Amino acid sequence: MDTRSLAVSMNTNFASFDLSRHLSPLRSTKLSPRSIPRASASISTTNSETSPSGNAINSEAISVKPVYVPTPPNRELRTPHSGYHFDGTARKFFEGWYFRVSIPEKRESFCFMYSVENPAFRKRLSPLEVGLYGPRFTGVGAQILGANDKYLCQYTEDSHNFWGDRHELVLGNTFSAKPGTRSPDKEVPPEEFNRRVSEGFQATPFWHQGHICDDGRTDYAETVKSARWEYSTRPVYGWGDVGTKQKSTAGWPAAFPVFEPHWQICMAGGLSTGWIEWGDERFEFRDAPSYSEKNWGGGFPRKWFWVQCNVFERAKGEVALTAAGGLRQLPGLTETFENAALICVHYDGKLYEFVPWNGVVSWEMSPWGYWYMTAENETHMVELEARTNEAGTPLRAPTSEAGLATACKDSCYGELKLQIWERRYDGSKGKVIMEAKSSMAAVEIGGGPWFGTWKGDTSNTPELLKRSLQVPLDIESVFGLVPFFKPPIL
Repeated sequence: MDTRSLAVSMNTNFASFDLSRHLSPLRSTKLSPRSIPRASASISTTNSETSPSGNAINSEAISVKPVYVPTPPNRELRTPHSGYHFDGTARKFFEGWYFRVSIPEKRESFCFMYSVENPAFRKRLSPLEVGLYGPRFTGVGAQILGANDKYLCQYTEDSHNFWGDRHELVLGNTFSAKPGTRSPDKEVPPEEFNRRVSEGFQATPFWHQGHICDDGRTDYAETVKSARWEYSTRPVYGWGDVGTKQKSTAGWPAAFPVFEPHWQICMAGGLSTGWIEWGDERFEFRDAPSYSEKNWGGGFPRKWFWVQCNVFERAKGEVALTAAGGLRQLPGLTETFENAALICVHYDGKLYEFVPWNGVVSWEMSPWGYWYMTAENETHMVELEARTNEAGTPLRAPTSEAGLATACKDSCYGELKLQIWERRYDGSKGKVIMEAKSSMAAVEIGGGPWFGTWKGDTSNTPELLKRSLQVPLDIESVFGLVPFFKPPIL
């Protein structure tokens, strides 16, 4: 859940993928009864021509040219909390974004992670500011977990050139501007971005591009020297049933600075088209499954786990899974923590939601290599099991103790089994709704300490909190009546 988008026409089916060459049993989900081109991908490392970043590419590779579309106002499938949450105060604060693209033919994924820490302070605190506000870590980080679980990170303690839209999932940062130009402070067309930005990124619901370089700070993982990318995305799922108002992942309390950190899945599923240069390799793809989410607040949970997948074998319809849980601190003067978790599946246009306020979520997590969760609500039951033999790659997260520091471990090669059943009146399993497998699940373990297997559940969620979260409160509409008090990020 390290914080984790996208062409304007909407479609309710993922494209089918021809995987016979590489993963014969593995197939992406379909998202349209209409005819959609099969996804394609290519990799090149030969010396027939040179890419803009100086890497050699194959002139015979598939030419993929993503189409840029400016982000429209009040777009369909926009979720609550899409906007940048920084309120301008000096309280401890971070915000992070996560974007993932999966290429089934190559069994590879690219995970882009951006974070900003304590943006009230645009650079490292002075001794006077430390005396007034206490120790704070500042800056902007860009991380990529890419093909072969290799890693890339670029970081700066300054946030002068970071910007985020208060209403929409639109953000960017310039690490290094082109000579004689000013850094963008809003979404710009790709050609203008390339003219003005030497190293940096911009991301919107429909467009994602950037170029970052290894900053030499990583000696614990296999890295690449640089990455460059441009791709467009057609959102398919936000967070909720297709055709309905999209929901807040954590319920309406996410509009307030309690129960932090908050979490929002911004796009449970989409289709991305474009290219990624990863070191000396160039990956090109069409209609590749993609995903985005974000976190914000005063700090990360004490420890957590996370599983996410958009690519399944022989799935009879579209499937997008997100499951996670953690030990988070409750508001108050004492250090009181609670278990929080969810399992949510988008399938055939519907969101199957298993959360503490409509049932019980249970789990068994090893410190690494095994993830097991079950949950039930009034109508359905779900079970997932994920394993990996990969060593995993340590990733950084914004921490209050050490700033952007290694705090979790991820892999995109998880073997996953997912099942959903109807729930009978006596609480037993009824009709099977869906059953699917994957070898491309993203799995994560974070925080700690992890002394051994963690078994837990959400059965102790306070009854008052459950009941309040069950109230179908539309915070946006409520604040629409009193716009003066409306949080800017809704």
